Amino acid sequence: MCRPDFNLERELPLHNDAIEQLHRDAFGPGRFARTAFRVRESVDPERSLSYVAVCAGHLAGSVRLSPITIGKCRALLLGPLAVHPQFKNQGAGHLLMEKAIEEAHKLDYCSILLVGDFDYYARFGFERVPHGLIEMPGPVDPLRLLLLPLKVDQVDQCKGFVKPGV
Repeated sequence: MCRPDFNLERELPLHNDAIEQLHRDAFGPGRFARTAFRVRESVDPERSLSYVAVCAGHLAGSVRLSPITIGKCRALLLGPLAVHPQFKNQGAGHLLMEKAIEEAHKLDYCSILLVGDFDYYARFGFERVPHGLIEMPGPVDPLRLLLLPLKVDQVDQCKGFVKPGV
């Protein structure tokens, strides 16, 4: 099987329906109860950091980053990153992550926080958050709470309670 070519595009309103369907398919109705979703629902994603991967006119995946504060730190909450099942393990998620991180480095945020699989996200530089350093406003498996410093000189400010917005 040939690896498909993905075009990365900034997310636009015309993508909303397809992205919502992708989230329904990937995460199901239980997504609304997850702590990270609860944080994201009260703040709009940073549009300049929201991307879609398109392949032959089909939405292959999407990534969004939403502004949050962690204590005194202006940060971003990743998510969701979702890839359509037809395009899984073909590089769309990797390309979306690289693009979002590259663009996030250009803005005034000190880090990216996420709740996810360490084995997947470690390749992008994410590290497990030391237990108790960052507190989410609901239950989270502490082994899945990951942080990527964007501004190394400010990362020590990334401790405390997570709140939506900056």
